[in-house]
Amino acid sequence: MSDPIESAILEKLSAIDPKGTNGKSIEPADVAKELQAERWQRMMPKVRAAAVTLMRKGRLTITKKGKAVDPTAFKGVIRLRHPTEAETAAALAARPPVAEDDDG
Repeated sequence: MSDPIESAILEKLSAIDPKGTNGKSIEPADVAKELQAERWQRMMPKVRAAAVTLMRKGRLTITKKGKAVDPTAFKGVIRLRHPTEAETAAALAARPPVAEDDDG
């Protein structure tokens, strides 16, 4: 993984929930503050975008009031946590199929 924001999110999640089984979550603002303490507000859109990318890959879940949200249609205060097995499967199933090159 080369994206430093994605790495920071996953590292912070792993620090509070190493096995990804206890359902603990983090605030995106904590990640933004860790990356740029002085201008963390400017980092928030990037952190949220990275969280959406990770959710689509099945690597985390975005929640609002403790419930998973649609990564394409959420607003307001959110939290990030490790996904359950069902959430990971759902995220991977929702991905568009990869077209194979036909050199035929």
